[in-house]
Amino acid sequence: MCPPSCCCCRPAVHRAAAAANQGRPTSGQHRTNTLGTHGRSSPAGCRTVAVPAGGGNSGSRRSYCGHGCPLTRNLAVIEAGYDPLTSAQHHPHPHPAPPRRRFVGPHREERAIALRIWLSSAGVASTQVMRMLRDNPDGVAVRIHGSNVDQDAPALAACDASEVEPRYVGDAEYAEFALDLCRRHAIDVLIPPRRLSALAGRADDFAALGTRLMCSPPAAIAALTSKTRTYEAARAAGVPVPPWRAVRDAAGFRTAVEELTADGERVCFKPSGEFSAFGFRVLDDRPLRIRDLLAPPVPVVSVRAVADALERAAEAGESVPEFLVMPYLDGPEISVDCLSAPGGTPLATVPRAKQGRYRLLLDDPEAIGIAHAVVEHFGLAYLSNVQLRHRAGRPVLLEANPRASAGVFQTAFTGLNLPWAAVRLLVRGEPGVLPEPRLGGRVAVTESAVQIGTPAPALTGLDGGRVTGGVGARVPAQAAVAFHEEAAAPATG
Repeated sequence: MCPPSCCCCRPAVHRAAAAANQGRPTSGQHRTNTLGTHGRSSPAGCRTVAVPAGGGNSGSRRSYCGHGCPLTRNLAVIEAGYDPLTSAQHHPHPHPAPPRRRFVGPHREERAIALRIWLSSAGVASTQVMRMLRDNPDGVAVRIHGSNVDQDAPALAACDASEVEPRYVGDAEYAEFALDLCRRHAIDVLIPPRRLSALAGRADDFAALGTRLMCSPPAAIAALTSKTRTYEAARAAGVPVPPWRAVRDAAGFRTAVEELTADGERVCFKPSGEFSAFGFRVLDDRPLRIRDLLAPPVPVVSVRAVADALERAAEAGESVPEFLVMPYLDGPEISVDCLSAPGGTPLATVPRAKQGRYRLLLDDPEAIGIAHAVVEHFGLAYLSNVQLRHRAGRPVLLEANPRASAGVFQTAFTGLNLPWAAVRLLVRGEPGVLPEPRLGGRVAVTESAVQIGTPAPALTGLDGGRVTGGVGARVPAQAAVAFHEEAAAPATG
């Protein structure tokens, strides 16, 4: 008999099913997609076999345990032997997502459960990652769930299902939102680029729901969300870092500027925490020149203006976060995309650099060596990104992120599919075959547009929202809405 936890094994149902299914094939007689199921492991005493449902040539398949009980989820057939990716799910989710249908002939249709992947905080570049996941080398059916705090975020239009994230909530509340979404949609894999501190310590809670969380350990998250802690730990590990000073008040700020500019270096000022590029300023007290006004804009601020702002904050009793003062490294940034096993073992590394509208796929052993040292020291898992800049002719650590970079899709032109390799590593414990990356190439970054299936709003001006320029109020039901998307293509010449 199946164990009591098996939802299909109420005695009467079990006896009827066993009688009806006598003679059906045993496991090992069919083969399937090895990644397209949600469950973890079958209850003891049950094995999964696949048979045509309803007889005849319908081609629709259902799964049965070894005792003949029909399982509650439609699964593709599996080959013999235990595989955590192919085990049947005996405990159905109360709101299972519909299985993807694949037509195999004019009168036949095969139903298979798609691997449900949730990309939280999905930005525009996520659309390229979705493409890589759907075009995975294993041919696995993938259903993409996306979420963003903005219900109109363009990336959500490229998802199979979308949801709005809560804005301005604490870690505990966000984690409960994420757990609830995984429960409602039977998510197999969660890939979060943000709110990592809210999720990293809840991996077991997600696992209890059948969801695998792609995230580095909480200790690594805590260290890398503060640039001060990152630099201190990296320097102790022998990783080259630039000089820096942590400041919170005007006096400390002025002292830091004096010390770091003693050799004539330009310095910059930025928050120590996770603020992306927000808050970054180049410190410069020189008067503006005409050529400065004609050049591309640079976020420049005077030392006096920053000191005054810190003093006003202190007088008003405002909370002042930690800021860094450090040399302004204006050379090309090297962004190193990393795939690593849990514990920090590097598996694949691709350095990239910007060159105008192009991206260079660098063959740079020194940058790769620094990235490996960072990944190993902090024990980073799955996808991460290490950013470097040159100082005095040598690369130094700018920052490290325990998540994939927005430009990770550009690594596809090296022959690697890092997002899918990370999913496979998370789900199966191995990344599959990783070819040697083709480095030394150049990629052109372009823009593309997609059509959204919702009506476009009427164009408005700046005069209180009234329609201007003779634009009528009628809008086509199917409007092409363009948005900026970093699409990459091999550069020629």
